[in-house]
Amino acid sequence: MPLVLGIDSSTQSTKVEVRDAESGELVAHGHAPHPATTPPRSEQDPDAWWDALGAAIGAAGDAAIEAAAVSVAGQQHGMVVLDADDTVIRPAKLWNDTESAPDAQWLIGRLGSDAAWAVACGSVPVAAFTITKLSWLHRSEPDAWSRVARVCLPHDWLTWKLSGGFVTDRGDASGTGYFSAARDEYELDLLRIVDGDVDWTTRLPRVLKPTERAGATTELGLDAIVAPGTGDNMAAALALALRPGDVAISLGTSGTVYTVSESPTADASGAVAGFADATGRFLPLVCTLNATKVTDAMARWLGVDLTGLDTLALDAPPGSTGVVVVPYLDGERTPNRPDASGTITGLQTSTTREQLARAAVEGVVCGLLDGLDALTRVGVRTDGRVVLIGGGARSPAYRRVVADLSGRPVVALDAKELVASGACVQAAATLRDCDVAAVAADWMLARGATIEPDANVDRAGVRAAYAAARG
Repeated sequence: MPLVLGIDSSTQSTKVEVRDAESGELVAHGHAPHPATTPPRSEQDPDAWWDALGAAIGAAGDAAIEAAAVSVAGQQHGMVVLDADDTVIRPAKLWNDTESAPDAQWLIGRLGSDAAWAVACGSVPVAAFTITKLSWLHRSEPDAWSRVARVCLPHDWLTWKLSGGFVTDRGDASGTGYFSAARDEYELDLLRIVDGDVDWTTRLPRVLKPTERAGATTELGLDAIVAPGTGDNMAAALALALRPGDVAISLGTSGTVYTVSESPTADASGAVAGFADATGRFLPLVCTLNATKVTDAMARWLGVDLTGLDTLALDAPPGSTGVVVVPYLDGERTPNRPDASGTITGLQTSTTREQLARAAVEGVVCGLLDGLDALTRVGVRTDGRVVLIGGGARSPAYRRVVADLSGRPVVALDAKELVASGACVQAAATLRDCDVAAVAADWMLARGATIEPDANVDRAGVRAAYAAARG
């Protein structure tokens, strides 16, 4: 019974799962926290990820070190820069760091338009993307910039620490702003906008195929082959065994809406990022910066825990009697408003705690459903299953509001660690040298409860009120 180890190195923590490579049965798991960050400056020392990985493997016990293959799924977009001795030069700038927002606009101007960027790499730069963070570093820290010999993503760095291979995969690379998913190649001309005087070919990791081995590891007590790894959203899509038309709505600290497509996308509006997935297909995705952090904050303001917030929200009518929360507490990525703040409209002396709780949930969901509309507008299928994932998928209020405002049945998954599970899928496919999508389908991890929509809810009215408040 060979075992595989899947790693989820996220913004908040490292989670690991150990699964049977044939059946997908969960054998063990572990967890360790990362240092907290607060935008607009959101940075972490990569060594903290490595320490957390060691602790999480230790927490998983003997099963983890018996794994025959390992895969790392990491938080997308983060910038890790190394010098000629492969030493980390400065803390990694993370996806939710918004200091590079001016650089996003500068880059768009240099190429000429949003549409030109969408054609070049499938996405329009926003502060989250690696290329904007490179521009920020070039502009803000010239001494550090002069030492840069390699640029990698969080998953790339951890894979290098394990295997010694300076590699990446097309899924995670497609979120940098300088890799074309449609053409499966780096777009070096985009990087030359940042700095045309360096040789970018030596600074970027080699892009592996979906089950191509990165190498092998004996680090952290392991003795295993190392799979390519991928980005966190791509790994979650593997665990879900998404098919074209299926839609995943992820409710974590941030929110995402994505599907799998057989064809690449290029959205000149910038709403839909034209990512690749981890199987050789494509993963058009919309990301919002504010999701469960909004309801966490509302619970704190109202003096209740999350269970109490659910109870309050479900005791209020749909539409919250006109109270609307626009949830841009830490700026927003979609729409691209990095300097925005949250607002509450429709307040009256009669406004209740229940209405505020419901409005917070509805505001987050309306933003994500705007993302679903954007996917439809770029021509990808969205007529399959709607699957709710992330920590918010366990919330009865989020489940009810997503179903009611989408007007579609929603499957809320039982699985808690989809990113680590998806990394296990990739590790198993790499170990067995078989199709990664087939392994995902065989394991059937995407099981959960189905919530039917309430046909009596005026979902169009709720969403129109949100659109008016959002502006």
